[in-house]
Amino acid sequence: MHIEHVQDAADPRLADYRGLTDTALRSVQEPGGGLYIAESAKVIERAVAAGHVPRSVMTQQRWVPGLEEMLAELDVPVYVVPDAVAEQVTGFAVHRGALASMHRPALRPLDEVVRDARLVLVLDDLIEHTNVGAAFRAAAGLGADAVIVSARCADPLYRRSVKVSMGTVFQVPWTRLSAGASPAEELRNQGFDVAALALRDDAVPLDAYAAQRPAKVALMLGTEGDGLSAAALAAADAVVTIPMHGGVDSLNVASAAAVAIWELTRPER
Repeated sequence: MHIEHVQDAADPRLADYRGLTDTALRSVQEPGGGLYIAESAKVIERAVAAGHVPRSVMTQQRWVPGLEEMLAELDVPVYVVPDAVAEQVTGFAVHRGALASMHRPALRPLDEVVRDARLVLVLDDLIEHTNVGAAFRAAAGLGADAVIVSARCADPLYRRSVKVSMGTVFQVPWTRLSAGASPAEELRNQGFDVAALALRDDAVPLDAYAAQRPAKVALMLGTEGDGLSAAALAAADAVVTIPMHGGVDSLNVASAAAVAIWELTRPER
């Protein structure tokens, strides 16, 4: 790493970090096949450990010592800026150590990602980056082997997704399906029983499904609000539901993913 001190928020070297709270600018800053932003030293460390390559890092002087060991062997510029400049550039107070502009790695083929998996989490058209990040954290923490996201699902490498996941998007194998691909058909072709998590009168309770779970399960969850489409439900091998109490009909999608993964990975299963 090599340190460059930057005092001007308009400096072109900071372009990757400019206006990160603005949705339109973020879509330009983090394009598919281009760059993504990793926030905090811990997240950057996990990204680098996973083989991802930083294009640059922006930080404040007090965080430099913590970055030196992590980035010592990399030829990457570290832009050291005053607090006020960091906030002017990004639009928010940068207080978690650093931001890194990372080169986005190529997507892995589906068959490679799921080759040795027994439990795969399928995120079908989720639109909230927070939920995507939380689902990855649940997958990592509770023992899902991989995550598959649909073509229209929010980006796991979006800054908010990465932050909420605590960097576990770099830990759990994942890939994105191509436009028009059916998640259920793609996973069934890889030998998985597809379980759609949904509210339906004829749905099988989660504990009953888990008690007789197939050897390889793809657990499919749908978008916030509407859930899985009728076509996705029709394509599934089973429709599974989490029994609820207290007049509550369902959980947040990431919470539901956590409950279902836990039930399907209990040791007695």
